[in-house]
Amino acid sequence: MVTNNLTLEMAGDLAIRTLTELISIQSFSKEEHNAAPVIEKVLTDFGYTYQKKGNNVWVKSKDFAEDRPTLMLNSHIDTVKPALGWTTDPFKPVLEHGKLTGLGSNDAGGSLVSLLATFLMSENLNLEFNRVFVASAEEEISGKGGIESILPYLDFVDVGIVGEPTQMEMAVAEKGLMVLDCEVKGKAGHAARTGGVNAITEAMKEIEWFHSFQFPKVSDTLGPVKMTVTVINAGKQHNVIPDTCTFVVDVRLNDHYLNVDALEIIQKGTQAKVTPRSTRMNSSGINPNHPVVKAADKLGIVKFGSPTTSDQAIITIFPTIKMGPGDSNRSHTANEHIYLDEIKEGIKIYCDLLREIQF
Repeated sequence: MVTNNLTLEMAGDLAIRTLTELISIQSFSKEEHNAAPVIEKVLTDFGYTYQKKGNNVWVKSKDFAEDRPTLMLNSHIDTVKPALGWTTDPFKPVLEHGKLTGLGSNDAGGSLVSLLATFLMSENLNLEFNRVFVASAEEEISGKGGIESILPYLDFVDVGIVGEPTQMEMAVAEKGLMVLDCEVKGKAGHAARTGGVNAITEAMKEIEWFHSFQFPKVSDTLGPVKMTVTVINAGKQHNVIPDTCTFVVDVRLNDHYLNVDALEIIQKGTQAKVTPRSTRMNSSGINPNHPVVKAADKLGIVKFGSPTTSDQAIITIFPTIKMGPGDSNRSHTANEHIYLDEIKEGIKIYCDLLREIQF
């Protein structure tokens, strides 16, 4: 068994070794079964007894006490599938000039291993609160087999840090997400004749509504609601006027609107048939006077409202912030990478934050 007496240098080396191993293992959403054991082995080597459900792994700090508040350290082990344009094998980690390239290195492997190292180091920080480390699955697809499936086992948690690449700035709010499947009907006809009603032409009017409509309430931290048409489908052959046009709208909600309320506004405003894929991923935020936020203020950590969605939208039973090494602009891109210094600095900032939190 390895002791928890890790220096920052030792913790950084451990994090980088672990991330290098994780990159070499395919761990697409719902296929994390070979990656989870990497985390399990580290925890076992350090003398922890972990819990597991599906491909989710979690563990309590050794000094856990029922009468103390609990902080969750969480990030995900799944990745998206490689984008086009990789010039190296996405599953073969490449380390050059302090830069580690590989699938999942930035999103969110860097955060995952930095939080793991921070959790191990936290045993010797003389903290007056519990920690629980959670390596979760299915984040990239917001799957119900991910952290949502283990929230009943985490009902003792008071606040959480969700690890995502934010350049170690702190997201104190996050936009919600709602994906809409829309359908517009026309009437089929021969393209050479004047009969028929072109569903594409009709859909263009509705698409323009989505493009131009503005929700009246703008958030101080998250800005306006944003709606973007991302997919359009219509027609089967060149000489037939299409009678159906479907399109997909990506809706990012601020904290003034629950998804169900925004959906009602949308359905009243457009003639298209609108069907949400889900309304469960609402916007999230944390009280600016929360001890975690106040600790960030003392350390001069930059705070912001995040336009991208993470497991924060799923975690509804306690407040969370989002924070981690790496840059969101590198996520889901070819030749995804993270810098080793980002990981090491991330561990240091996480530890400094934990020391500063006063519940």
